Amino acid sequence: MSRGKAVRAFTIDELKAQTDGVECRKDKGVIDEIPGAYKDIDEVMANQKDLVEVVHTLKQVMCIKG
Repeated sequence: MSRGKAVRAFTIDELKAQTDGVECRKDKGVIDEIPGAYKDIDEVMANQKDLVEVVHTLKQVMCIKG
C-alpha cells in the first residue's frame, strides 16, 4: 500500500507488535514502514514457484530509516 495509506491505516501499537524482535524505531515517523503495508513474502514467493527456487529464507533483525 502507499505510505500515506499505511500512516492512516495503522497505529503505533500495531507497529510495535508487528516489529517485535526487530531493532528499529517504533514511532509515528516510521509507521509507513510497518510490515503490514507490504505484500506477504510467502504469498509472493508461492506465486512465483514456477520461476524461482527458494534456497534461503531471511529474517529481518534491523530496520534503519532516516
